[in-house]
Amino acid sequence: MTTPRATDEVVDLVSRLIRFDTSNTGDPTTTRGEEGCAKWVAKLLEEVGYTTEYVESGQPGRGNVFARLAGPPDSDRGALLMHAHLDVVPAAAEDWSVDPFSGAVRDGYIWGRGAVDMKDMAGMMLALARQLKRDGVVPPREIVFAFLADEEAGGTWGSQWLVEHRPDLFDGITEAVGEVGGFSLTVDRPDGEVRRLYLVETAEKSLSWMRLTAEGRAGHGSFLHENNAVTEVAAAVARIGAHTFPLVMTDTVAEFLAALSEETGLEFSPDTPDLESALFKIGNLASIIGATLRDTANPTMLSAGYKANVIPQRAEAVIDCRVLPGRRAEFEATIDELIGPNVRREWITDLGAVETTFDGDLVDAMNDAILAHDPQGRTVPYMLSGGTDAKAFVKLGIRCFGFAPLQLPPELDFAALFHGIDERVPVESVLFGTRVMEHFLHNC
Repeated sequence: MTTPRATDEVVDLVSRLIRFDTSNTGDPTTTRGEEGCAKWVAKLLEEVGYTTEYVESGQPGRGNVFARLAGPPDSDRGALLMHAHLDVVPAAAEDWSVDPFSGAVRDGYIWGRGAVDMKDMAGMMLALARQLKRDGVVPPREIVFAFLADEEAGGTWGSQWLVEHRPDLFDGITEAVGEVGGFSLTVDRPDGEVRRLYLVETAEKSLSWMRLTAEGRAGHGSFLHENNAVTEVAAAVARIGAHTFPLVMTDTVAEFLAALSEETGLEFSPDTPDLESALFKIGNLASIIGATLRDTANPTMLSAGYKANVIPQRAEAVIDCRVLPGRRAEFEATIDELIGPNVRREWITDLGAVETTFDGDLVDAMNDAILAHDPQGRTVPYMLSGGTDAKAFVKLGIRCFGFAPLQLPPELDFAALFHGIDERVPVESVLFGTRVMEHFLHNC
């Protein structure tokens, strides 16, 4: 009987992963499915000879699985962490054209919640971990495969807990590879050819959620009232929502824009008039890239009052803040000026920005893997406007990248699939990514 290769089983593995409803509501009492999914992953790894460790990260059912593939016994290189989260954001079935937890394979796509965020990479990792073990491969360095809980709620009961309470799980690890990188952006060159840029994530904005609170004097809604907590918070929210932070060119974004200009012959630089609008020439990814040009602070929640004719004593708002690397002090000073003296602020989630340089042996291995399977490809660094589990791992001094390779159809609005309705990933993209990741892991 022929031993199956990673490309033989990866589509089925991604589909089966999607069938586990691992919806993360942000509330530990209603989040479900991670334990069953993690134990299934552990079973498939143990089936081919791995010794796995299943860990619950601070709450019952918050399942994480770790497995190590040994490198050369005389190697002095640090281990590489390959990490994927198993939880997904919720999905309302009535909004979808397929059952979001069906893992349906049709029309050339694998459909379902988590297809791109990030059970596609989890499936590729699982398929390749199984193949490497079956083949008796000794990679250039030890590889740690980690399948994690709670990323979609900031990792409080996942990577953050593990780093704080079980740092031994990361012993020897110096570099890490995770999600939201390695996907292709097809651009037109001046010579009439096309270039596929594969965006390697080397930086992330912060993931910081701020609560604003104002307290005033309660009273009857019919009276004249000068000390109204609702008014104070509403005014602060309006000022924040209307504010535009200055354009800031970080090293990562500058390097990405320089590569984009070189390949397209178009001008993308800090001096480009209305740079954010100019970016729409590159298509649907403009929304992701544009969000990395400046800090953002978006009001997302308001809470006040309990009756129409009662002025409440307290009013609150939540602001979703995403801050560029190196901009924290300036950002906070601006927020303090905008909210004024009568509103108090506090961080309710605060995961800092991440940035590393686009160089070194690991980056070379990524580039070589892409070029081996796409001669028209080029790897370039970029910054993610959101956040990943990298925010936890950098606390241990681990250098983090996003590289889940996918060669995408140029017309696909990839950015819209993240947390979107009818989330799906092309079958051919997953097969391509598996081949690229195999090359990468053999040479990492």
